[in-house]
Amino acid sequence: MIRFSKYLWLYAFISGLILVPGIYSLVRFGLQPSIDFTGGTLLELSFDKPVAPSILANVAQNQGMSVASFQQSGNNTFLLRIKPEGSEKVSGFERNVEAQASSAATILRNETVGPVLGSELLVKAFAAAILAILCIFAYVAYAFKNIKFGASAIVALIHDLLVVLSVFSLLGVWWGIEVDTLFVTAFLTTMSFSVHDTIVVFDRIREYRRRDDKSKFDELADRALTETMGRSLTNSFTIIFMLLALILMGGETVRWFVVALLVGTISGTYSSPFVATPILLLWDRWERRKRS
Repeated sequence: MIRFSKYLWLYAFISGLILVPGIYSLVRFGLQPSIDFTGGTLLELSFDKPVAPSILANVAQNQGMSVASFQQSGNNTFLLRIKPEGSEKVSGFERNVEAQASSAATILRNETVGPVLGSELLVKAFAAAILAILCIFAYVAYAFKNIKFGASAIVALIHDLLVVLSVFSLLGVWWGIEVDTLFVTAFLTTMSFSVHDTIVVFDRIREYRRRDDKSKFDELADRALTETMGRSLTNSFTIIFMLLALILMGGETVRWFVVALLVGTISGTYSSPFVATPILLLWDRWERRKRS
């Protein structure tokens, strides 16, 4: 049996390495919003000859134009969703594409569009997330007949969400990585994965507590973690390997979505034994000291 309970403050230190600079970055700089949050320009170009999509992408990159989505709507027609740009920059983009593609371009559409994720939708999503957290707390507390289990699971859940936000805030400051609709999807997915492993560990602790009411709670938790650690790591690594493959070969459009899922998966795997369980142990120690 591994004595995980001996290193509680080490786990707090490891979490702090990510959360302290990440939360500071969130407060100071926030997240870098993509066109999905800010709105932008819809640009449709038609060419008289076939043009390689890579030419448009390279020209946009060289001119510093942020392309949120890129699709070919016809044989020689392309639809680009970019951040709001002036008419001079759009005209320069058109000329550069014509020069590199050796094909005349016609602008079919150049119009301003609103954000995909409006403020009302974000408020509703936030409210739904809060409601889900409260329901998870109530269910876990009821299932284990103890509010300590529910509160510990929710703290671990909030820890994982803060890790994802912190990492992307730091990535936005260092490399200009933006958050979009897919990031919101990955963020909400992290909520479900975080609680999954925590419930398995808590259930094993409850099982041992029913069988053995004489051993210390720390010993029961160490035994439960020792037995479930292999299963948790095996389950998590199958997901992590798949996500790493998608990062390497999945393409640019889904790369940061997969990175967000990877960060949430790693944090969720870590928080179940090293955040939720330590909080449960510290709470139990505090109750014992209070009784004595």
